[in-house]
Amino acid sequence: MATNTLFEKYGIVVDAGKVICKENEIGDKMYIIQDGNVRISKEINGKEHILAVLGKGDFFGEMAIVTRVKRTATATAVGKVKLLAFDRDGFISMIEKNARIALNIIDKLCRRLQQANLQIQHLVKKNEKGLINLNLYYVFSENGMEQATLDLHKTARDLALLLELPIENVTACIDELRKEGIVSVSGNILTLADKAKLIAIVEDTSKKI
Repeated sequence: MATNTLFEKYGIVVDAGKVICKENEIGDKMYIIQDGNVRISKEINGKEHILAVLGKGDFFGEMAIVTRVKRTATATAVGKVKLLAFDRDGFISMIEKNARIALNIIDKLCRRLQQANLQIQHLVKKNEKGLINLNLYYVFSENGMEQATLDLHKTARDLALLLELPIENVTACIDELRKEGIVSVSGNILTLADKAKLIAIVEDTSKKI
């Protein structure tokens, strides 16, 4: 089934800032992002924490139609977003026609569950350094890993806002990674120097939780 045909049948457009689905509400649809970004957040200990920012090709809300449980997180449009919205019957119809879509969803779901679990573990244990390293890894991953050239000040500011931490704590953590040869800083440009070491740090921190 062609993408244009899918959007004609299942497509919706959501304006910037609008909540698409809310944590603890009953839902009957899942969504696949066609264009734009969606912020996924969860309330932990009375505060909202961002678990991920999803982009084109990502999906969310699938548990509502697979197990019909309440929403486990809130999804908010970052900018204007184009989505495919499927109820249970529509989702089954789509994957019956395209097994590749089904396999892609399974693969992404497994990886997302692993990431979300690490996020929540770090938050619950108040592992500040581990949380910064984990989210910095996600930023590099979303921008091409070793090919990424990040704005150092913007990255530090965004992580500080995201994690509700003082910006000096974030910059100190990044500087520590620089001293260990894991990231490189040239002027205001931040790059990844050693992907394997960053992954090892994230995994090692998680094992200690």
